[in-house]
Amino acid sequence: MKTVGRIGTRVKETRQMLFEMSIDAKVEAIQSLIPLGLMYVEEELQREVASLAGTRHSRAEGRPGHVRWGRQPGSVYLGDQKVPTTVPRVRDRRANTEIPLDLYRQLQTPRGLDEGLLLRVLRGISCRSYRTAAEAIPEAMGISAATVSRRFVEASSRKLKQLLERDLSGEDFVALLLDGKAFGRNTEMLTGVGITIDGRKIVLGFVETATENEMACAEFLRGLIERGFSAERGLLAVLDGAKGLRKAVDRVFAGRVVVQRCQWHKRENVVSYFPESRRKTVRQSLQRAYERPTLADAKAALLRVRKELVLLNESAVRSLDEGFEETLTLHRLGLFKELGRSLKTTNIIETIHSHIG
Repeated sequence: MKTVGRIGTRVKETRQMLFEMSIDAKVEAIQSLIPLGLMYVEEELQREVASLAGTRHSRAEGRPGHVRWGRQPGSVYLGDQKVPTTVPRVRDRRANTEIPLDLYRQLQTPRGLDEGLLLRVLRGISCRSYRTAAEAIPEAMGISAATVSRRFVEASSRKLKQLLERDLSGEDFVALLLDGKAFGRNTEMLTGVGITIDGRKIVLGFVETATENEMACAEFLRGLIERGFSAERGLLAVLDGAKGLRKAVDRVFAGRVVVQRCQWHKRENVVSYFPESRRKTVRQSLQRAYERPTLADAKAALLRVRKELVLLNESAVRSLDEGFEETLTLHRLGLFKELGRSLKTTNIIETIHSHIG
């Protein structure tokens, strides 16, 4: 109880910083890659400008009458994310008209993310093969990339390495979210996201492993600690129900964390035991119970739902009972009203995964 009390006090320090914190992390993992995608776009725009107006300060290159004409603010879509950028301009002096850039025009509409290529990016990051990851970034973000320049690959490889191996000791983390995403039958990617005391979300890394693989999950967490991630002052860990991941957290952090079990995963696990015709009703009942603001009210409401489920499906009851108390950790800490919207589930990561595949 002392540990819980200490961690509870620490999390309370973040109430104002995290109050109704917006977790609209539409591509939180992809967000980390957007600067690299943008770097590729800017390089390709400059290449197109050179083909139209020649290299800078040249007079004999390019098309007759075409000249560089400064820059202007603009925006492009990388995947489905609209990103501001600065666009070079080319003008035909003979015709006194602006020459539109083909690449810029192509990037004016949102595009889907390529799951296979994005998985290649994440696998490259997971294996620290940053060159492989860098080569796949443009096409993964919906940019046609017949050739990827050596300069781009080398520069983005360095940036990926800096991003995914950066020192974390200067950050004051209060929460750690961990969740896995399955790709087909044989691949699962575990993603870690940290939340700092001032409400920033930091993608900590990816590793290709099943969340049931305790050894691999523990190795991933130890890697975070080696980079300076600390739970010494207390930490809230938000997890799905994977037993291997839960054991890895216990082993690596040795009681220095309190766990909030993802209410979304729990609800969907319970609902899965019912036929489609009953699922909506059960889902709504559980959702209303979890949304109660106090521990006493939420627990009482969940126990009423449990009583109803006993008459319908014993397997659903066993699913609800497993990890029951940990689904109410934020309620127990008295923080559900302030932090429940953001930290009752691993949806920060689920949103990342929804854009990965």
